[in-house]
Amino acid sequence: MSVLKIEGIETWYGAVRALKGVSFDVQDGEIVALLGANGAGKSTTLKTIAGLLKPSKGRIEFLGRDITGHEPESIAEAGIACVPEGRHIFPGLTVLDNLLLGTTPRRRPSKEEIARDLERVFHLFPILKEFRNRLGWELSGGQQQMLAIGRGLMASAKLLLLDEPSLGLAPVLVQEVFKVIVEINKSGTTILLVEQNARMALLIAAARIRPGDGTDGPVRLRGRAAGQRPDEGKLPGRPRADQGSAAAAAANSGERLTLAAR
Repeated sequence: MSVLKIEGIETWYGAVRALKGVSFDVQDGEIVALLGANGAGKSTTLKTIAGLLKPSKGRIEFLGRDITGHEPESIAEAGIACVPEGRHIFPGLTVLDNLLLGTTPRRRPSKEEIARDLERVFHLFPILKEFRNRLGWELSGGQQQMLAIGRGLMASAKLLLLDEPSLGLAPVLVQEVFKVIVEINKSGTTILLVEQNARMALLIAAARIRPGDGTDGPVRLRGRAAGQRPDEGKLPGRPRADQGSAAAAAANSGERLTLAAR
């Protein structure tokens, strides 16, 4: 079942077209990695899905419902949470207050539900429980990233959008964050991941979408594209970027191939 389906979206920044004809889908329970160079439109894609930018063309469906052009709060209430690049921790608020703000899109959650979800976040990130009364901006970069992901989880979303979760983190923290992402996914949350650390992204993703050299758009491989998990230490083989080699790799491995316009 498709949790998210994007068909031919086009997004502009003023007179500059940032996205042209982007099409892909995310299946229930997947981790899908959106890869590409700086300026390829990865973050713009997430912002368009989250309603922060309005597409001029195309269609976005979430759980079979058309959410194209909806307001961000409506999309969040529908079950999509976005963890933005740069963390965006609320200044002057404690770790606990930042986490509780993540429940805003939910419709009247009970105290018991909030307490349960807090315990889930504290289980994933024990350091946040220890520092729950500390101001969020006093945390280290890695701890702030944990807080940003935890805040996204407090929305109890069906789809989690993660924008560059490893940005600026030490290698040991990158490993820790990606292991948590896998654990979040195993608990039932579908994830669309934007990440410049292609090695780590390819280790955990069930599918990857990336621009193809000399083609009309990105190449998407689904199936055994996931390869090894990050704690298993082996990077799966990478298909060539051109359409022909990607198609051959898909045919040889039994993976399904979808070509979509960028």
